[in-house]
Amino acid sequence: MLLVVAFVLPSSLSLRGKSAVRGIVAPAERGTSGFGQRLSEATSAIRGMGGAVEKSRELSHELVRIQAELNKLSDVENENLRLRRALEFRQQQPRPMIPCDVVSRNISGWWSSVRIGKGRVDGIRKNHAVISPDGLVGKTIEVSKRTAEVLLLCDPACRVSARIEGANIFGLVRGGGVNFQGHPVARMDFIDKDTKVQAGDEVVTSGLSGEGGVSPKGVHIGYIVKVHLDDSGLFQYAEIAPSATVSLLDYVFVVSETTEEVAP
Repeated sequence: MLLVVAFVLPSSLSLRGKSAVRGIVAPAERGTSGFGQRLSEATSAIRGMGGAVEKSRELSHELVRIQAELNKLSDVENENLRLRRALEFRQQQPRPMIPCDVVSRNISGWWSSVRIGKGRVDGIRKNHAVISPDGLVGKTIEVSKRTAEVLLLCDPACRVSARIEGANIFGLVRGGGVNFQGHPVARMDFIDKDTKVQAGDEVVTSGLSGEGGVSPKGVHIGYIVKVHLDDSGLFQYAEIAPSATVSLLDYVFVVSETTEEVAP
């Protein structure tokens, strides 16, 4: 309405009217202009946030990829360390051994066993001792042309003649399965009740013939955890924590020859 009046008035009045109209309309124009600018800035900010989210997603993916690469490198490094340790162990052993890779594991069924990737054609026979850098693993029980089944030390069917390292104390070690934590356990039976045996004593193979054949002398088995008197009262028995943990084994050695020792 004000604009119409300004155009129909005389020119002198029209200029004054236009000025008045501008004075009235200017705040509204500034407000509209400011709102438009803020709306434009908000839109740009939202677009920027969208870009930031996308960038964050890309960075997350990159971090996952880098972590996967680091894990792969760590696995390779650990594998190299295991191979180096196995090689050093083999070079230090005076007895002939056949290196084997573990191809499958079975520790949840009737038998606690692993299958190795060598068999009769490689010189492996039944009841050969199987060892690792950590100690006695078990013995071969079934041998095919290319593979062999190894009964683990923790299996109740496994038996091995043993002695306390540094002492003339002998006994028979047999498997005790796994405990509630999933760790293998064993026990040493027929320890003379008058001998001093205590937690922390090392148990090794005696090299004597036993129920499961002959194991090489002096192979580490594990450490005594606790000592008890058996029900007969004539012998002690000891709970043992075997050192060779099969879940961590990728390589083992089958002792191809053993020499039976004579008990003192």
